[in-house]
Amino acid sequence: MIGPLARSRARRSAFAALTSLTLLVGGTVGAPGAGAGTAGGTAAAEGAGAAGGARQPEIGRPPLDARGCARIDRSLQTLSEWPKVKSRIKRDPAGERRVAKILAGMTLAEKVGQMTQPEISAITPEEVGRYGIGSVLNGGGSWPGRDKHASPRAWLDLADAYWEASTGTRTKIPVIWGIDAVHGNNNVYGATVFPHNIGLGAAHDPCLVRDIGSATAAQLRATGQDWAFAPTLAVVRDDRWGRTYEGFSEDPRITRAYGYEAVNGLQGRHPRGIGDRGVIATAKHFIGDGGTLKGVDQGVNPSSEAEMINIHAQGYYGALAAGAQTVMASFNSWTNTDLGIDEGKLHGSERVLNGILKQKMGFDGVVVSDWNGIGQVAGCTNASCARAINAGLDVVMVPNDWKAFIANTIAQVEAGQIPMARIDDAVTRILRVKLRAGVLGAPKPSERALAGSADALEAKRLAREAVRRSQVLLKNKGGVLPLAGGSKVLVVGKSADSMQNQTGGWTLTWQGTGNTNADFPGGTTILGGLRQALGEADVTFSETADGVDPSAYDAVIAVIGETPYAEGVGDLARRTLEAAKLHPGDLAVLDKVSGKGAPVVTVYVTGRPLWVNKELNRSDAFVVAWLPGTEGGGVADLLVQGPRRGAGYTGTLPYSWPKSACQTPLNAGEEGYDPLFPLGYGLRHGQSGSVGTLDETAPPAGCGQPGGGGEASEDLEIFNRMDVPPYKGFIGSADNWGGTEIGVDGEAAHSAIGVVQSDVNVQQDGLKATWNGTGPAQIYMQDPAGGHDLRGYLNADGALVFDTVVHQAPAARTVISVHCGYPCFSEVAATSLFQGLTPGVKATVKIPIACFAATGLDLEAVNTPFLVYTDGAFSASFANVRWVPKAAKDSDARSCDSLT
Repeated sequence: MIGPLARSRARRSAFAALTSLTLLVGGTVGAPGAGAGTAGGTAAAEGAGAAGGARQPEIGRPPLDARGCARIDRSLQTLSEWPKVKSRIKRDPAGERRVAKILAGMTLAEKVGQMTQPEISAITPEEVGRYGIGSVLNGGGSWPGRDKHASPRAWLDLADAYWEASTGTRTKIPVIWGIDAVHGNNNVYGATVFPHNIGLGAAHDPCLVRDIGSATAAQLRATGQDWAFAPTLAVVRDDRWGRTYEGFSEDPRITRAYGYEAVNGLQGRHPRGIGDRGVIATAKHFIGDGGTLKGVDQGVNPSSEAEMINIHAQGYYGALAAGAQTVMASFNSWTNTDLGIDEGKLHGSERVLNGILKQKMGFDGVVVSDWNGIGQVAGCTNASCARAINAGLDVVMVPNDWKAFIANTIAQVEAGQIPMARIDDAVTRILRVKLRAGVLGAPKPSERALAGSADALEAKRLAREAVRRSQVLLKNKGGVLPLAGGSKVLVVGKSADSMQNQTGGWTLTWQGTGNTNADFPGGTTILGGLRQALGEADVTFSETADGVDPSAYDAVIAVIGETPYAEGVGDLARRTLEAAKLHPGDLAVLDKVSGKGAPVVTVYVTGRPLWVNKELNRSDAFVVAWLPGTEGGGVADLLVQGPRRGAGYTGTLPYSWPKSACQTPLNAGEEGYDPLFPLGYGLRHGQSGSVGTLDETAPPAGCGQPGGGGEASEDLEIFNRMDVPPYKGFIGSADNWGGTEIGVDGEAAHSAIGVVQSDVNVQQDGLKATWNGTGPAQIYMQDPAGGHDLRGYLNADGALVFDTVVHQAPAARTVISVHCGYPCFSEVAATSLFQGLTPGVKATVKIPIACFAATGLDLEAVNTPFLVYTDGAFSASFANVRWVPKAAKDSDARSCDSLT
């Protein structure tokens, strides 16, 4: 295992290589069998800064291209200090006097109300008025009246109701509504959904990003929202992160230019603020969310300060220069003990939020927290965190516990824990942003520009163009693509006719799951686009490729790839990048059509690069479509010759593509950089390209899991917000001891036990199991395919580790067991363990693997690495279940003697 010091040295070496690299975007980057695209730019004007008291560097508007958009620089100047960012939006003395006058007339309760942001499902319009609430939000999968198909009129009616309640108060300060509009107004039924950011990164076109931002703002105006929680400016360094598709690129130069234009598009170009057709933009998440170890969501970023300044902050330099009015704090920690960095959770970092963002960078807008982010700060809860407010949070996202938060915050001010000056600064910033956004003088939402406009919700032409521009052609053996018009094709694969798969996470629902094609009226699947291009008669669809003869067609088009996920759930963490292991059905489909008499064109729908050597070997052509959104016809436009081809394939990789299953992190400029396809790779129109036969060897035990007599060095994740393949969650009881699988919605029920989703560490990360006492029952995680050799965890002093919240202590015998194919199993007594935990408070339990080995567990064949059984009534939530090397040596690990 690489130690912290060695890791920090490696990261510094990688940073040095990155800052000296000049070919990432601007030059031609070679790869097997093809050339790459280019995009150019010159360095932005920024003052030289150096350590030891030299002048602080300044950053302003970037150089523009002939179209008036930010240019993607070939190289960025290396900064040794945090720069001052000159915002396009300047302080207005008259506006500042107006804000000060309003503030002077407010009570403490009114001020705290402005700082509080509840979720729409947890607050009524009447309560908005009674508590003087400053803003509301709706999370992913939250709609007016809990109606997924709520009409634009329903959205506007609720917006009006909140506005009328807020303006009927003594202060008459209008409430504003924030929404996760991360690829269009993606929560709203009927709205055009654009490609996710990873696809836009492949287009290498800041003007396109500006236009999509403008269209998204119009969509929000149509439904009455004022504030978009976008753009995401993460510079992603490990593609195992489940939010990789929310980042534009691993290349900070792309993120810098895109940050500038995304904000310009959302907010408009009014000389003193936000235009009447713009909305408030949010630069998020500050800072370093894309650089966590192993890509763990909300994890630890160990970057040096130089890396933070020159890699992870680049998007903020662009966004703040464009006048972004809000910045969202990040869930991640910033910690590197070797370098003396110990900021911990950034929601509570005064140095980062006040010292760096507000003081050094000069940001004068609003810093908003993320969903219950204050609850992760040491010493805080979801309803109370003086430390986070003192650190610089101005608006606090407290979806459900907002009443307690208001009461606690008022009490903390009165007790002197939060200075009144800090409250006044926060509310000044809130009022300043509302003034700049035109909210203080605007009519109710339904009477504003574009309100209720069906045309504003639709942006099909722009979205289709974005889809065409974002696709990357990785392989084109013998010039298979484009297909001739009139070709007869067989279309196969689970994503060919799936709006859910092609739109991905953050679409109608939080995770993007539970959607059908009917939920996207007016949208077009990739199959639908092919039928438009070739005609219904020449397109045959067979999802599984069963019972069809590929040789009867001119070509087979296989549309495969990832299924939807969003934050946390999409993390691969310690798993392999092997696509075939993540989605085995895709390889099975390709095996049925490859080499069967017709060329195979694979269209890959994905939120990140994955190891697809097996899929590439079975394909004559391979297109990465990313997550294209609702306009799947844009994919078909490039597959088939026709008038809508334009320049054909022009997209190039915004992320490096792995050569092996465990090749991560993988970033251009890092030591030992050896991708299959480098950053910037992409075949062009009419260009043939083959990669030969690729190595299909993958480690059977996964990355960092040696099995056998070796010593494990990586965690074995079993459940992390969702099942971690190959493991699946089940319940068992007399109803069905063979096991009933827990659904993707986190629910399952027998007469003696029921399971639902719950919050343990973060939103919906746990499973709450409730045994009603009518009979014995169990919850467990199992690989249905069979056992695994996990001796390496015993050799590494490993432990079974899980987070839990006990809701009702067990009333009867309770055990935790590990199975090696029943009746092969081992168990430890857990009745006293759970009875000894404080009800309602999260605890982390660590049980040495040696405890199970001592009672006969066959560690060469473990198929069920976690099981909780009880004979009586019991209720507890379980989250983050894993086997962790060395954890048995932790001071809080249980002793085997205590579990007998």
